[in-house]
Amino acid sequence: MSKEEKNAYTIQSEENLGEIKIADEVVAIIAGLAATEVEGVSAMAGNATRELVSKLGMKSLSKGVKVDVLDGVVTVSLMLNLKYGYNIKETTQKVQEKVKAAIENMTGLEVADVNIRVAGVDMPEEA
Repeated sequence: MSKEEKNAYTIQSEENLGEIKIADEVVAIIAGLAATEVEGVSAMAGNATRELVSKLGMKSLSKGVKVDVLDGVVTVSLMLNLKYGYNIKETTQKVQEKVKAAIENMTGLEVADVNIRVAGVDMPEEA
C-alpha cells in the first residue's frame, strides 16, 4: 500500500462509475474550517490566524487537527485556542456539533468522536 493509498479513504464505490477517494488532509481541513467558524474559537492550536491563511494556503488549517478513519468511521481530535470570556463547555460543544455536521455532510463519512483539547485562551489586546 503506497503512502498515497494509506492516507486516502474510499467514500463511494460504484461499479459503473469508478471510485472516489478522499485524503485525510481534506477531512482535517474541513474540521479545521468548521471549528474556526464557531464564535469563541480564536484559532487552531499551532495554526496561523485567519488573516495568514490566504498567504500560507489551506494546509495551515489542518494544523492542530488529527483525523483517524477506520472502515468509513472518523475520529477527529482538535487542539483549539479559545477567546477569553467565552464559556468553554458551550463553545467546545458547538465546535463538536459543527465539525461532525461538516464532515458528514461534505464527505458522507460517519463521525464517531470529535475530541477537543483546549490548548490556550487568547486574551484581548489592550488598545
